[in-house]
Amino acid sequence: MPYIQVRDLNVNYDVQGKGQTFVFIHGAFVSSSMWESQVKFFSNDYQTLIYDIRGHGKTGGSSLKKYSVELYADDLYGLLTELNIKKPIICGLSLGGMIAQVYATKYPDKLSGLILADTAATITLTTWDYFMRYLVGPKWIMLLTLRLLGVHRFIKFSFWLAKSTRSKEWIGNEEIVEYERNQMLKLDKKEYLKVFGSLYDFTLQKLSRITVPTLVLNGEFEEKSIFKHAEKIQNLIPICEVDIIKNAGHTSNMENSLEFNEKVVYFLQKHNR
Repeated sequence: MPYIQVRDLNVNYDVQGKGQTFVFIHGAFVSSSMWESQVKFFSNDYQTLIYDIRGHGKTGGSSLKKYSVELYADDLYGLLTELNIKKPIICGLSLGGMIAQVYATKYPDKLSGLILADTAATITLTTWDYFMRYLVGPKWIMLLTLRLLGVHRFIKFSFWLAKSTRSKEWIGNEEIVEYERNQMLKLDKKEYLKVFGSLYDFTLQKLSRITVPTLVLNGEFEEKSIFKHAEKIQNLIPICEVDIIKNAGHTSNMENSLEFNEKVVYFLQKHNR
């Protein structure tokens, strides 16, 4: 995978195939390698673009003391500008979906389609969100825990917490867990803290500004509150459809890539994208 200078970053990215550009944005603490199945599938008909976002993968960290979803979205804008890519289809999962929302609202004329997978509309929308963010795992406690435990032990704690508050199915099978664990261990503590902080600061965007056809996908074992987020997104974006990926949790594109890809294709063909 080559590198390109974008703002203060040397961004690691990869382009495959020819045609309209389809950008895939990975989730927090992993890397663009999570889209392997999608690149293999969609590069037959599209030009696929994957990249490691700030603080992740081979792009790595930066000297900034704080990260935000808005910063990630501006990084994406810079990357697309440097690569001379105009109006791509954009797909993001989890944190990647948050980045895609910010990008689409900030640059509504700079994309032609939007796929949001297993992502939130804001950090606090439902009663469950408030319970998790302010009682079970408030930002200051989680960041302090990370500082005290270090990345390795915090990862073990995170998987335990996810199983306790969500479900084993939400996390995915052992192969998914092993992939995520290995990816998470590649981040140093400073970057982990900045990425974690960006998640906690995410707020509801002006989604009504998004005019392109939008598809919201969630694994059937996604946490229940996220389905409320999907409803919120659908109510705010003028052209928006919602669907479910069977036999999948939070990483639906990896757990059931066949159905994920098929539903995205159907949506794109329906809207001539």
